[in-house]
Amino acid sequence: MKRILFVVLLAAAVLAGCSSSPDYTVKITNKPYFQQDKASPIEVKVTEGDKAVTGLTVTAELSMANMDHGTAQITFTEGKKGIYSGKVQLPMTGKYEAAFTLEKDGKKTEKVMNLNVEKPKGVAKINGEWITADDLAFYKFINQLQLAINREAAKKQYSGKQLEEELTYLDSQSKLAEDRNQLLTQMIRLHAMALLAEEKGHKAADAEVTQAVTRARGQYREYGSAMKLIKAYGEKKFWTMEKQQYKLIVLASKVQEDVKAQVKQENPKAGEQDLLYLAQQKYEDLVVSEVNSLKIEIL
Repeated sequence: MKRILFVVLLAAAVLAGCSSSPDYTVKITNKPYFQQDKASPIEVKVTEGDKAVTGLTVTAELSMANMDHGTAQITFTEGKKGIYSGKVQLPMTGKYEAAFTLEKDGKKTEKVMNLNVEKPKGVAKINGEWITADDLAFYKFINQLQLAINREAAKKQYSGKQLEEELTYLDSQSKLAEDRNQLLTQMIRLHAMALLAEEKGHKAADAEVTQAVTRARGQYREYGSAMKLIKAYGEKKFWTMEKQQYKLIVLASKVQEDVKAQVKQENPKAGEQDLLYLAQQKYEDLVVSEVNSLKIEIL
């Protein structure tokens, strides 16, 4: 009788061991933020040992640790290499408890984690680096500045119907120049190429940046409308941000020079116009490729 009981208990232990839940590790790789009346992205990476886990059904419930504001439900979508992403709308900043449920092949694993939810520090992130609202406002101002210069130049160059058509066209560009998505696209493209330049070993020396800013300052001085706008914006603030901007521009220009040299080497018999076209095309392809390689989060 005792022998039979021992066998039954041993079999039960073996079965229990076989049906135990996998030992997954869940790491939050992109924390959600509190944004009024807006869902925020959340991303996790699931591993078992050193290996990424794929094919999971992942859900989570987020609730505040010290307050009762209900529970936010999240259903995650699987990406690459054990990455799962979703969106969640939270009631406020503060400490939250996140209860994850991970299911695969009929087996469920539950993990509970704590996280601190804050307000975002900017409007977007590029490889973890924030683009702030001030950065976005500066790009908007730069576009307005360029339009003012173009209008002033058009008045010097054209007259009559041709001037009217040119000014109408420039007016049509005003909304596009202020469009948030367009501004972010401009910023992401420039940041992408500056990052690529640094990866290639290029640097923007202070002397190079200062020289570029001095050249820009001279160009702006040729247009009264530009100087008036800069003064209203705040000259000190403008030139401080312009210097930061030109560091990126100097870096990106070094990638352009690399592309031009490569195209010239590959097409020794091509004329200047053809070389310029091929270089522009190659540079644009490089921009698209580099942007796609970045981790970009737009809030």
